Amino acid sequence: MIETASLGAVPLQMDGVGIDSLIVFGVSLLIGALGIYLGAKVIVDAEDYTYAIITALIGAVVWAVVGFFFGWVPLLGPLLVFVAYLAVINARYPGGWVDAAAITLIAWISVLAVLYVLAFIGVTGFDAIGVPGI
Repeated sequence: MIETASLGAVPLQMDGVGIDSLIVFGVSLLIGALGIYLGAKVIVDAEDYTYAIITALIGAVVWAVVGFFFGWVPLLGPLLVFVAYLAVINARYPGGWVDAAAITLIAWISVLAVLYVLAFIGVTGFDAIGVPGI
């Protein structure tokens, strides 16, 4: 039996699948944003975690869109997808491409560490929204 609730004219699925997916998306986004925040804090001394959340969301959308159109191209596709993601970081934070790459590298390492700990204690798997390749 599927129970539904209504938020205005938008029905919300309460069978566990829809809500579970939203929770996984939200937690993954927050973990990805944490990585970006830590990278930006170390490289450009950024202070705003909310800004990192928005950056992670934009980065995930750009990654998905560019990946959809070009990701299938051997060798060049993944490179284009990664450059598009770096362009988001470059556009959102001060500095140049080298700083964007450094922020991304620190984000990737920190998210990997957080996900490893969470997977080790049995809370989650190894994936996060907003940081590529994780």
